[in-house]
Amino acid sequence: MTDLETRTAGRPGAPGPSGALRRAAPALLGYAAVRALGLLALALWSAARDKSAYSLLTARWDSLWYTRVAELGYGYEVRLPNGDVHSNLAFFPLLPWLERLGAAVSPLSYADAGFVVSLLASLAAAWGIFAVADHVYGPRAGVCAALLWAVLPVGIVQSMAYSESLFTALAAWSLYAVLTGRWVTAGALAALAGLTRPVGLAVTAAVWVAVLTAFARSRREGGAGGAPGARHLLGMLLAPLGAAGYVLWVGHRTGKGPLGYLDVQAGWRNGFDGGAAFARFVVGKFTSFPGALAGVGLIVGVALLVWLYVVCVRQRQPLPLLVYAGIVTVLALCASSYFGSKPRLLMPAFPLLFPLALGLARLRTGRAAAVVCAVAAASAVYGAFWLNGSGPP
Repeated sequence: MTDLETRTAGRPGAPGPSGALRRAAPALLGYAAVRALGLLALALWSAARDKSAYSLLTARWDSLWYTRVAELGYGYEVRLPNGDVHSNLAFFPLLPWLERLGAAVSPLSYADAGFVVSLLASLAAAWGIFAVADHVYGPRAGVCAALLWAVLPVGIVQSMAYSESLFTALAAWSLYAVLTGRWVTAGALAALAGLTRPVGLAVTAAVWVAVLTAFARSRREGGAGGAPGARHLLGMLLAPLGAAGYVLWVGHRTGKGPLGYLDVQAGWRNGFDGGAAFARFVVGKFTSFPGALAGVGLIVGVALLVWLYVVCVRQRQPLPLLVYAGIVTVLALCASSYFGSKPRLLMPAFPLLFPLALGLARLRTGRAAAVVCAVAAASAVYGAFWLNGSGPP
C-alpha cells in the first residue's frame, strides 16, 4: 500500500459539516485570535503614523489592480518610462469576480468586498490546513499547523485584499479531497485555484500525481482492490481547466497565442529563470556590511526551507503534499519577480509547516501556548511595521 492508502485505511467516515466544524473549532478560534491581534497591532501602529490601516489592507499594490479588474474589466495597462508595460491581464480573475459579485449583491464597494473575501477565505484556508494536517497526523498537529500559518511573519497578507488566502483555501481543500478520495471535488477545487493564481499549476500537479499513482498501483497489482474509474479521470481532467482556460484566453486577447501570458508577465519583469536573478540579488547584498547581514538572513531562510522540505520527505508526507509544496517553493524562489514579494509567494506552501507543527504538538499545552503567543505577538508587530513601510508588493 502507498503512504496515502496507509493513512486513509481504517479511518472512520468523515464527520458531517457540524461535526467537522466542532473538530476544527480550536484551530479556527486560535487562528481568528492571532489574526485579530495582527489587525489590532496594525490599527494602533497606523494610527500612530496618521495612516489608515483599512487603506493599507485594501488600497495598495495588487489590491488596487484587483479592484480595477472588478470594476472595469481587463484591458488596463501602465507604460513605464523604461518601456515596461504593466497590464492587468497578469492578474487571474477569480478574486475580481468575487469582488464584483460582492459589490453587486451588497452595499459593499469592490475594495470592501475584496477585504471580506480575504477574511472569509483566510478562515477557510486555516480550516483546510487543519483538515489536511489532522487527516495525516491527528487533530493536535492540525491545530498547531493552522496556528503556525497564522503567525507567519507576513501573515498580515492573509487579511489583505490579495489572492493568497483565497488560493490557499482552494489548494488546501483540494489536497484534502485528494487525501480522502474525493476526486471530482479535488479537480473542481484545483480548477478554481488555477483561476486564482498562476501557481495553481501546483494544485493540478498534486491531483495528477495522485491519480497517476492510483493507476500505476492498480496496474502493478493487476486490478486488485479496484482500478481507478471515471471519477479519477474526471478529477484529473477538471484540475487544469481554470489555469489553462485563462492563459489561453489571454493569448487570444493579446493575439500572441498560447504563450501570450508569458509576454504579459515579461512586461512586469516576471519570469522563471531558475533562481539566477534571486542568486544575484543575494550576492549583491554582500557589497556592504548592513547588506551582508540581510544576505546571510536570506541564505539562512532558503536553507531553512530546504531543510523543512527534506524533513517532510523523511516524515513520509503523502506524495500530493510533497509535489504541491515543492512546486510552490520552486516557483517562488526561482522566479525573477520582485524579491520583496517572495515571502508572500511562499505562504501557500503550508505543508512545509507540518514538521514544525508536529514538534509544537509534542510540547505540553501550556508551553505550546506560550510559544504561539510569543510568536504571534512578534508577527503582529512585524506585520504592522512592514505594512506601514515597504509592505508586500
